[in-house]
Amino acid sequence: MATIRKRSEGTYQIRVSCGYGVDGKQRKQFKSYKPEPGMTPKQIEKELTRQAVLFEEECKRGQITSAVKFEKFTEQWFEEYAKVNLRPASYARMKQFTKRVYPAIGHKRLDKITARDIQKFVTDMLVNGKNMNTGKPLSRKTAVHHLSFISDVFSYAIRMGMLTDNPCRRVYVPKQEQDEKQIYTIDEVKKLYENLRSEPMKYQVYLLLAIYSGYRRSEMLGLEWKDIDFENNIIHVRRTSQYTAEKGIYTDTTKTRKSKRVSKMPVSIMNLLKHFKAEQEAEAAQLGTKWEDHDRLFTKWNGAPMNPQTPFEWLKGYCERIGVPFRNIHSLRHLHASLLIFEGVDVVAVSSDMGHSVVGTTLNLYSHMFQEAKARNCDAISNALSFTNDIGTEEESPAEDDTETETEQQVLAL
Repeated sequence: MATIRKRSEGTYQIRVSCGYGVDGKQRKQFKSYKPEPGMTPKQIEKELTRQAVLFEEECKRGQITSAVKFEKFTEQWFEEYAKVNLRPASYARMKQFTKRVYPAIGHKRLDKITARDIQKFVTDMLVNGKNMNTGKPLSRKTAVHHLSFISDVFSYAIRMGMLTDNPCRRVYVPKQEQDEKQIYTIDEVKKLYENLRSEPMKYQVYLLLAIYSGYRRSEMLGLEWKDIDFENNIIHVRRTSQYTAEKGIYTDTTKTRKSKRVSKMPVSIMNLLKHFKAEQEAEAAQLGTKWEDHDRLFTKWNGAPMNPQTPFEWLKGYCERIGVPFRNIHSLRHLHASLLIFEGVDVVAVSSDMGHSVVGTTLNLYSHMFQEAKARNCDAISNALSFTNDIGTEEESPAEDDTETETEQQVLAL
């Protein structure tokens, strides 16, 4: 709201509050107004009101405020907002995004960045961007994540009163043909199982439990022995195990509220867990005071929580040793989902089993699988109603048959 103050020399000062700057201090803008000679007090009052409204609108449009560079403001956003409100893993991921964002728009003033600037950055990522680890082209999902990061920064600037518009709203991320999910075939799973006994017990348990449960890697590594109910053959998912370079390995909450769930397990898996528990207790007893008791199922040699990268490295090496294509660690979760879908489990039940927050997530991730399963339903109905298969196959009467028999052709030839 603009305020007006009369000065002694016959001029007026218009003051507008423009929110807060990156240093947390309130920003104010001032404008002087001097009435034209001969104006009446009523005319001056009316013009002052008009000038105040125009000046306030000018400030709101960001024409005066937000002269800070995008990179500088984003670093302030990390300190003021992200570090307080985001999970450490999300915070670390956002920091990684700056490696591409800052060279593109970090040098520009916050209020000068247009939707076209951001559109150019997003399009260039999809056309020319390469994955830093694999060298493969960047996915649409990666572009969406970067755009979401930029949008979060602009949204914060709006809340701080520094801007009134978020240019990311007008940016379009081009669609790409979705790659088919990499999933182990049943034959590959059979080969993985047949050679598994030569591997350490903890990896035997990890592989089979991952397939039977469909848990995320962070959920698997967050499992503790108190989560295993041997009496009722169920497992509780209550936490995750995460890693960042800054914090190291740490315990966190589940990804969403619905990710906290209970899974019923077959007797074979529970017996394997009992055997694994006995082996781990024997190792702890042998190490004595060197053993760190964290109650985790999956640990390092001394009982400390296992690094999230360890299962990935083991599975990759194991696949190479037995001649099975490595399809990444998350494909075990996709395999679990595909087995449920192809066995006719409905989408709501699959979503609950996978720990998705909404059913729409499950449909988006596995729409192709649900379509294939639905197509097979047609065959199931045909098989069940096989007694109707002769419908529409009536033989034509001889009188209507225009084809000539061999005897008729011989008679006509005479």
